[in-house]
Amino acid sequence: MLETLDTTGAAHSDSTSPVIALEDVSLAFDDKVILRGVSFTVLPGHTKIILGASGSGKSTILKLILGLLKPDGGRIFVNGERVDQMREREMMKVRADLGMVFQEGALFDSLTVAENVGYRLYEETKLPLEDVRRRVEEVLGFVRLDEFIDRRPSELSGGQRRRVAIARAIGARPRIVLYDEATTGLDPITATSIDEEIVKLRDLEGVTSIIVTHQLRDAFFVADHEAVRDDAGVRIVRADPVKRDEAEFIMLRDGRVAFEGNAAELRASRDEYLQTFLS
Repeated sequence: MLETLDTTGAAHSDSTSPVIALEDVSLAFDDKVILRGVSFTVLPGHTKIILGASGSGKSTILKLILGLLKPDGGRIFVNGERVDQMREREMMKVRADLGMVFQEGALFDSLTVAENVGYRLYEETKLPLEDVRRRVEEVLGFVRLDEFIDRRPSELSGGQRRRVAIARAIGARPRIVLYDEATTGLDPITATSIDEEIVKLRDLEGVTSIIVTHQLRDAFFVADHEAVRDDAGVRIVRADPVKRDEAEFIMLRDGRVAFEGNAAELRASRDEYLQTFLS
């Protein structure tokens, strides 16, 4: 089991307080409106899955949360702190609790797997090298890639590189992880292995996550499954939707939130646009 990070923020001490909140957020690039009054919250240990057509603003939301873009209107909170007006130096502290998994992994080809995973720890902390190595081994074991620790990314398959990217994202023990099309371009079996890692982080480590995807199969897998730990080890099982509801969906349309709810509510919606998107 990964070592649990001490929680100090008020947002994490109260399970009913959102760790991420967008309030009436709007953004446009020149005459092109991207987001129109988008509002939603994410509770600790929950997953928000953002769906929508290409260009609907899904990835833009992640950039706003990271402070890489500033909204034209509205407010954005991370761990109870308003970030939409923060300067870059202030945002660096906020990003310390955010992990990011990019679509293509964004690994450094010139570095080993260990150096990629430990990069943030090497660059942004004063941890002794042996402690960094220990942490790298720990997270690579979590994603089942410890035997590849000294290889280069070019020696790995696409799915393995994506799992290395997840290991790198959680290396510094962030309590929030953002996934931008993490399974795009992968075959179904490999994509499922990535989905399982996302579920494990949520259910076994209490990681809060936002998943941007257009892959419905992967979105519903994360929503419908849970990770459990028993005497046989870690298992991924189909969840009882009546007993748990840690995954919630948002559907974007024309820059607005067209739907927000759980998997069962999404499947049951009679909205014509949603039905077309889901078919």
